Amino acid sequence: MKNRDSYNIPVVIEQDQDGFFAFAPSLQGCYTQGDNYQMVVENIREAIRGHLLDRLSSQEELPFARGSLISLTNLEVAV
Repeated sequence: MKNRDSYNIPVVIEQDQDGFFAFAPSLQGCYTQGDNYQMVVENIREAIRGHLLDRLSSQEELPFARGSLISLTNLEVAV
């Protein structure tokens, strides 16, 4: 069996009134939704896996470095 490469992909998960939405900012167009947190995590993992496999099978370069980091924070904004 061939060893698999692993990639640490930053993911943003947001909750709204309809459930959860997740996307991978470093992979354009890679997003999904789910009714609950566990479902959206499973869905984005599969979306990322499919996105990476598609790029690799087409011998495309992956658009990020392994271990890329995205910072997410809350900011207070006065209006």
